[in-house]
Amino acid sequence: MTSPKQIQLSHGGGGEETNSLIHDLFYHYFSNDTLLAAEDAAVLEVKKKIAFTTDSFTVSPIFFNGGNIGKLAIAGTVNDLAMMGAKPLYLSASFMIEEGFSFDDLKTIVKAMAEELKHSGAKIVCGDTKVVPKGAVDKLFINTSGIGEIEKEGISANHLQEGDIIIVSGDVGRHGAAILMEREGLGISGDLKSDCATLWPAVQALIDANVSISAMRDATRGGLSAVLNEWAEQSAVCLEIKESNIPVDQAVQGICELFGFEAFDFANEGTFILSVPEKDAQMALAALHTVEVTKKATMIGQVSRKKEGRVILHSAYGSSRYLDLPKGELLPRIC
Repeated sequence: MTSPKQIQLSHGGGGEETNSLIHDLFYHYFSNDTLLAAEDAAVLEVKKKIAFTTDSFTVSPIFFNGGNIGKLAIAGTVNDLAMMGAKPLYLSASFMIEEGFSFDDLKTIVKAMAEELKHSGAKIVCGDTKVVPKGAVDKLFINTSGIGEIEKEGISANHLQEGDIIIVSGDVGRHGAAILMEREGLGISGDLKSDCATLWPAVQALIDANVSISAMRDATRGGLSAVLNEWAEQSAVCLEIKESNIPVDQAVQGICELFGFEAFDFANEGTFILSVPEKDAQMALAALHTVEVTKKATMIGQVSRKKEGRVILHSAYGSSRYLDLPKGELLPRIC
């Protein structure tokens, strides 16, 4: 059957066009026995305690250097499960599509989702499609939910302990800077890509190495600053961070200086923060360095009792300042 050039309202009407869209596109790329059963709800089997998460994606632009809204939806949902020590198993995917949206663009996005699923082994087992009149949404929104089996328990933002080492899995602020560059049409030299990536392989490496993990969190909206401040408050500890140890790409730093932002506040979509007991820090780094997406992981600080609930940033020149939570909306529709 010939593919349409654009998505029409009839593709969301529940009739022949809807059936064609589901079978020829979604079933083709997301094929698995549970999805193809085409029931009103997926019947799932799990053997352990589960983690469950949901998220909606409205990123603008929907295509950016390093990914697109589909890749982002899968990586973002899978990463939320991984940060709880859960192996991603099952996802739902719901599409809200603007009338007139390019079918070829939708196909590219769905293909990217299918490709990203391979990095974790998770499956899309149910979904929904809505087509709305032109102007009711901006091109395409995606909602995803995910279920994963807990492989390592006890990971929590409330479990940081004095002496823990803080590790960042890669350079910070890359996704936010890449989106800003796309929006503004900046001709920055170099190939600045979003860090959008699935983090489960890195978490699995930590679990396989039997690393004790106090807390993990992917540094999405609010970036590194938000994660560190939330941890300091929730665990009632002080996080002392060495500014010179935080990896920031030169292109990211350049964009931040141009617009007056701080890289620590910018979103990431393939970078996470990790707190581990000091005795396990080198083992954690060794495990992370075996995985491509976290091969630049580095220690950036330590948990103390110096100033409860605060994050202290120590500069290379001997001065110190508080690293506060980001204020306002730095960059809307980042994910």
